[in-house]
Amino acid sequence: MTKTTLTNSIQTQLNKGEKAFIPYIMGGDGSLTEQILFLQEAGATAIEVGIPFSDPVADGPTIQRAGERALQNGVTLRTILDELREIRAEVTIPLIIMSYINPILSYGIDAFAQACTNSGVYGLIVPDVPLEESDMLKSAFLETDVALIPLVSLTSPPDRIDKIVTAGEGFIYAVTVNGITGVRDGFDEQLEKHLKQLKELSPVPVLAGFGISTPEQVKSIGSLADGVIVGSSIVEAFHQKELEKIRELVVAAKKRVLN
Repeated sequence: MTKTTLTNSIQTQLNKGEKAFIPYIMGGDGSLTEQILFLQEAGATAIEVGIPFSDPVADGPTIQRAGERALQNGVTLRTILDELREIRAEVTIPLIIMSYINPILSYGIDAFAQACTNSGVYGLIVPDVPLEESDMLKSAFLETDVALIPLVSLTSPPDRIDKIVTAGEGFIYAVTVNGITGVRDGFDEQLEKHLKQLKELSPVPVLAGFGISTPEQVKSIGSLADGVIVGSSIVEAFHQKELEKIRELVVAAKKRVLN
């Protein structure tokens, strides 16, 4: 089965002369349903839903705190998928699950793949499973429309980039910083070259994420890629109930791009 739903949603945005915008939210840190419907109305291309985990090695302090709040609320992978299934008829854009591998193994990989399909999930990001160990996920999701989205770091050597891009589905997640998620003031001078290389190689769109937190960064980094993923500032804005800040980030991506 082709993994086209997520890719097509991004391409539709690009065909309008706009960049894709994918916000990240922590499932269970506040009302999941309200956050998804707000982001959908605001114009998000897709939504990345994080699964709270006790040892989130790729996440910075803002997302770690959000995960802790969700865990204290008793939120699990199962409760999140159940809620997504309940609201599926209201959700018109693709949802993406971002989870570490342990909650998925606890759920059961095959059962998890089926639950994703039933819940309107069209993408999966598992940051602690490298390409070389991803066969167990690929086999479970082979007959689904759930894209397994790979991450490519700034330090990935060319031969590894080739392998990751060849296997990529949905979109390529280009990590813009060396380190964990979180707000950044600036980016590596090699980032422009890195994103250009990925776009030349990749058959699917290339989105940049990690550290992007302001409308200006959405515009500048977005201009180098097919879109951006914004996490920490979205999570914090929801926590502080600063919804206008979220709208400003979405609008920044949707500004028509002159190439």
